[in-house]
Order: sequence, then C-alpha cells, then structure tokens
Amino acid sequence: MTATKKNWKVRSLLAASLGAACLLAGPSPAMAEAAWPDKPIVMVVPYSAGGPTDVVARMLAIPMGKSLGQTVIVENTVGAGGTIAPTRVARAAPNGYTILIHHMGMATAPALYKKLNYDPLKDFEYVGQVMDVPMTLLSRKDFPANNFQELLAYVKANKDKVTLANAGTGAVSQLCGLLFMHQIGVQLTTIPYKGAGPALNDLMGGQVDLLCDQTTQTAPVIKDGNRVKVFGVTTPKRLSSMPNIPTLDEQGLKGFDVKVWHGIYAPKGTPPAVIEKLNIALRAALQDDMVKKRFAELSTEAAPMDKVTPEALRTHLAAEIDKWGKVIRAAGVQAD
Repeated sequence: MTATKKNWKVRSLLAASLGAACLLAGPSPAMAEAAWPDKPIVMVVPYSAGGPTDVVARMLAIPMGKSLGQTVIVENTVGAGGTIAPTRVARAAPNGYTILIHHMGMATAPALYKKLNYDPLKDFEYVGQVMDVPMTLLSRKDFPANNFQELLAYVKANKDKVTLANAGTGAVSQLCGLLFMHQIGVQLTTIPYKGAGPALNDLMGGQVDLLCDQTTQTAPVIKDGNRVKVFGVTTPKRLSSMPNIPTLDEQGLKGFDVKVWHGIYAPKGTPPAVIEKLNIALRAALQDDMVKKRFAELSTEAAPMDKVTPEALRTHLAAEIDKWGKVIRAAGVQAD
C-alpha cells in the first residue's frame, strides 16, 4: 500500500471516529436552541382550573403554540398560596419546556412568606408582561345591601358576622379584601378557598357574603345580571366595558386602586434564543384577534408592546415587590 493510500485510510478512520463521537455527544447547544421547540411546552398555572389566571393561560396557549409550532399544555399546580408552581418551575430544567404564568403574587410572596423556596428576582428568566386585570367587589345575590353605601352601613353594623371570601393566602383577592377592610376600618370574617373558581361558586351559591375578584372571572356573571350583586370596580376609572358600574374610589374609598398584572417566566439559565422565541410567541398571541376579543369580553386589555419584554417584566416585578412589601408588612400579614 502506498503512503498516499495509507494517509487517506487514516484520515477516513479519524473522520468516522469523530462522526461517531459527535453522534454520541448529541447536538451542540446552538443546534438544540435552533431546533427548539421539538416537543410540547408546559405552561404551569399556580391556581385552580377555572380561576382567573387559568383563564388567561388557556387563552394564550393555543395562539402561542401556533406561533411556536408545538402544543402548549396548561397544567395547574395548586397549593401554598400559589408558591408551589413557581418552585416547580424554578427547579425545572432550563430548556424552555416548562414555563410559568403568574400574576402579582410573584411580587407579594417575598413579604408574605418567611421561608420561600425561590427568589423571584434571582431564580427566573423573564419573558414579558401579559395584561392588567381590574377587579370587582361582589356579593351573593340575596345580600341585604343594594348599593355601596348600604353595603358600608351593613358591614359596619355586623362586622365579623359578614364573610369575605378569597382565593387563598397570598391570592390577589385576599390582598384586595385586606385593602377594603383597611380602608373601611372593619374586620370581617375571611374565608380562604383553594382558588378563585371555588370561591365564586360559593358566592353564587349563597355560602359566603362578599368577594373581591378579577374581571376575567367575574365579568360573565356580572353581565348575566341574576347571580351576584356588584358594588364597584377597583380601578381609578370606570371600565369601558361596564360603564354603569362606579369605582370604589368615586364612592368614597379614595385612592383604592388594585389591578392584577400577569407575566410569563422561565427557569434561570434558559438560553436567550429560547426566551426570544417565547417572547415572540407571546407578542403574537396578544395581538391575535380572538384573544383581543376575549380580553374585551372580560373587561381587560393586553399589556402595551413596550411592556411585553423580558426587561420590562423584571423592572416591573422589582418595583411591585417593593410596593407590596411595604403594604403587607404595615398590615402585619403573614402566610406562614
């Protein structure tokens, strides 16, 4: 065999060996990111099925999946005031296949819980803000009061005989209720539920008296007109979709302003290229005609596009942690 043939044979064997090694090692990170996603993505919701955050997640899942070319599966991981789901996502593999949708509970948990198994500012990557949701103050349909002034008179006369439902410790409905009780100077009997859906069901069934909850859940029953009474909205201005319902601010609770914002997160270390694809899918979903129609029906709007960015979500989250931390510590509220 000539030297040339021997060299050719050696080079062929080396090439084959390198090819086999590459196959065993799998695709490079860059190749994996380029191919992402090649399987379904799980969007984790911290609250029960049928609740406001779950409703938002299911509205976004289909158009986001269409944009990504994969199914987005919504999974409810309920418990511990909405802190189990973020813990699950924070500990998940940082590959973009497990993401979290959460509301302002991401900002209130650090002040509510002495021991938290995740740090909202250190253990996540940020995809973008989703929406701001107004809230409404409701009662069971046979509640004695028929307007806000009658409501105030009744609760001040009956105090802890009046029951105020919420979706669980740390839920936005609890925070709204705390602010309501603080501003009227009356302590009611609070009834925590495992989610906003069960709380609203019991309100409509007459088992509890009052509930402060998001329009993503309450708008349909308010518009129905026969299942609850509504006493006001929690935003400084009336809602264009329900202009006849006055704000709590204009009825005497000056400065009462509670809006529920949502964001989407991924585990810390998720590659920037994957975060970018998730962000593009989120932006596309928020501009989807059916999503915009559903948002309008539920008296809410998508976040402006300049807020639907990783940087905007992180900045907003940090500001909200500071804001709600002061409110919760002043109220002396603890969840554990």
